[in-house]
Amino acid sequence: MNELNFGWEEWVSLPDLGLPAIKAKVDTGARTSALHAHDIETFGSAAKPKVRFNVHPIPGREDISITCSAPLIDRREVTSSNGESEQRLVIASTLEVGGQSWPIEITLTNRAGLTSRMLLGRQALGDHIIISPTERRLQPDLSYDVYHSAKVRHAAPVRALRIAVLSREDNYSTRRLVEAGEARGHTVEVIDTTRCYMAINSLAPEVHYDGKRLPRYDAVIPRIGASVTPYGCAVIRQF
Repeated sequence: MNELNFGWEEWVSLPDLGLPAIKAKVDTGARTSALHAHDIETFGSAAKPKVRFNVHPIPGREDISITCSAPLIDRREVTSSNGESEQRLVIASTLEVGGQSWPIEITLTNRAGLTSRMLLGRQALGDHIIISPTERRLQPDLSYDVYHSAKVRHAAPVRALRIAVLSREDNYSTRRLVEAGEARGHTVEVIDTTRCYMAINSLAPEVHYDGKRLPRYDAVIPRIGASVTPYGCAVIRQF
């Protein structure tokens, strides 16, 4: 790789996550890189776990949120600069800066009170990077304007989805839906509509299943028989 000069703050891209422009603080005192994330949820099988999360890439603009998902590669105890330890989920992603890209590991955490949405630790800084701690943004500037453009949606990576199939029957067509979704890298869960009940309130309605709250789904596919259509439609409305 060609040599890159980094200041204490740089614009970077995380194309695997659909984040084309994000400001990162370069911190050689930190071993692991970190990304500000919220609504973090794990899903998928124990053999192939995944994690889904949302990112506010622009500080102070919580109305702009990018939903990301990635394979979960580790759970790691991380100690912050103030001495507090936190169990974090770890993902792998491609870091892109100045026309070059390389794989890095990223932990997911809440950085809501910090200006930088991302921290670049020394694990992500290869031998081709020279740090100038008194300088700032030595690599080409990017712009948050990209998040206001349709281009960010068109360039979004194909991410793993968490899909619910509402069906009372474990029949051939239901199994084919599950197989087709999983063959494309998604997680598909079959839910018996008649075993759902709703906790309805104006602020945070929830759907419960066998006594447990169901998670958020990216898509819901209803396959509801005529005998339970009114109740099934009520469940779909809550999703």
